[in-house]
Amino acid sequence: MNLCSMRAIRGTAVVAVACILATAAVAQTATGKIVGAANTFLSTLDVKQRQSVMFAFDDEKQRANWSNFPIVMVARGGISLKEMSAAQRAAAMVLLSSALSPRGFEKVQQIMEGDEVNKTTDTGPPGGAGPNRGSRPPGANNGASPAGNQPPRNGPPFGNGPIFGRDLYYISILGKPSEKDPWMLQFGGHHLALNITIAGERGVLTPTLTGAQPALFTSNGKTVRPLGEESDKALALMNTLDDAQRKQAILSFRLADLVLGPGQDGKTIEPEGLRVSRMNEHQKTMLLDLIAEWSGIIHETAAAARMAELKGDINETWFAWSGPTAAEPGKNIKAYYRIQGPHLVIEYAPQTLGGDPAMHVHTMYRDPTNDYARKLTAQ
Repeated sequence: MNLCSMRAIRGTAVVAVACILATAAVAQTATGKIVGAANTFLSTLDVKQRQSVMFAFDDEKQRANWSNFPIVMVARGGISLKEMSAAQRAAAMVLLSSALSPRGFEKVQQIMEGDEVNKTTDTGPPGGAGPNRGSRPPGANNGASPAGNQPPRNGPPFGNGPIFGRDLYYISILGKPSEKDPWMLQFGGHHLALNITIAGERGVLTPTLTGAQPALFTSNGKTVRPLGEESDKALALMNTLDDAQRKQAILSFRLADLVLGPGQDGKTIEPEGLRVSRMNEHQKTMLLDLIAEWSGIIHETAAAARMAELKGDINETWFAWSGPTAAEPGKNIKAYYRIQGPHLVIEYAPQTLGGDPAMHVHTMYRDPTNDYARKLTAQ
């Protein structure tokens, strides 16, 4: 990826930081590039900012401090893009892009852009608080997470001002960036929570939450669907199932939200639906391509290792569907689905409250055996 031409980059200060990093990283490993980008970002911060960003690697409270809710409902640790100078923002975005694949970084940008759209529309968070009103949403309970997360830290108080937008995304680092010792990069806000653990040359993206509201919007004259492939590929797979397979895959009850979302670390569920061993090879390939919409968010080296693991598990994986089995052309499905294997849980959950479920989507990506790279870091 040519960092000097990233669409996220605006202004000469941003270009300068990106180009310096791109030049310096040519001969480095993937981890070396990420560590270099992290140290460059940290070097742009003053002492107070650095103290806000850095946490101990074993800080379990901060580790679990992520959500799909806006920051006025669940405050985040670290510092926001709004608090940064242009050069600091540039360095933060280069750090993020170094840890992600080009497609993964684009997906993150689109989610953030959708939240920017929320600033000028009537779409609000759960409870009906509209944009720019800044008042406490119903049920917010003094800032504690309705989803069961730890109490908020270092976040803004309730008050006036926007509650949506690309400025309101936070970055934090747990541990010291290292090519050998484990450390963690967190980036998130409304409908986004990236938890990226780096352990030597291995990178772990779980647990990560991606969402979109609106899930379809127009930017520079083009239609954008941040999670469009997650919808289209799942529906295409569903349409290949024969009657017997569909009877097993489609659940007899409706699911309206994530089962293993924020606040559900450590919990497990029993597999349901259609066992993938009963799919043909073409269907298995389609399923792996769908899974790659999540596993492929992280940088290519880590993504390749992850996909090899998941491919080895494919016959022990399950595919379950709850809801309508059709969608309007060019729009997202309104059905929940889950992909579950020995080292994987993916959930896609359109939100049925407060409008069109096709326009408000939550998704979750977990590895029940290795969330936060616990299996690796315990060694």
